[in-house]
Amino acid sequence: MANKHEKEVIVPSLNEIQSERKRIRRTTYYRQALRGTVSVLLVVAAIAVLITTLFLPILQISGDSMSPTLEHDEIVVLLKTKKFDRGDLVGFYYQGKILLKRVIALPEDEVAIDADGNVYVNGELLEEPYVTDKKLGDCDLEFPYKVPANTYFVMGDMRSNSVDSRNSAIGSISRDDIIGRVFIRVWPLPKVGFTY
Repeated sequence: MANKHEKEVIVPSLNEIQSERKRIRRTTYYRQALRGTVSVLLVVAAIAVLITTLFLPILQISGDSMSPTLEHDEIVVLLKTKKFDRGDLVGFYYQGKILLKRVIALPEDEVAIDADGNVYVNGELLEEPYVTDKKLGDCDLEFPYKVPANTYFVMGDMRSNSVDSRNSAIGSISRDDIIGRVFIRVWPLPKVGFTY
């Protein structure tokens, strides 16, 4: 006769054992897959951060000084470089902020702007299809102005609302202060593409 303190041992069936083994294997597989996926995502994120920090900084536009080319809240990617041409859109450091403007004149060029906002570089009228409303703007320079060596004369596309190289507070931008040129617009989606 069995002791009343002894418990009856229930032996699982073969089907129950196989089902439990499958469940354990499946759980182990999903855990390994999740760990592997998270590891890959972390590596990809680290590489993306490294690339954007070293080669392709990402900036969000604030303000409308580059309108209509670049609008408030659009996102652009810069290409780090130290070689710039007239017409390039560049990002540069100014008082702890990054500003975006267009290169108008290169080192040692001579710049003149008339009362109507027409820009002359080395005596030739600059073609500016990106400017919709020419203005002299916030300007305290005397023209003709010679761009110092190793600096660039930059202006915003919305001339009436841009503080730029026309004002001695900013002046010509040192090559060392320029981060790079705008490479591509990535937001908003309908406007994704290369900018000019």
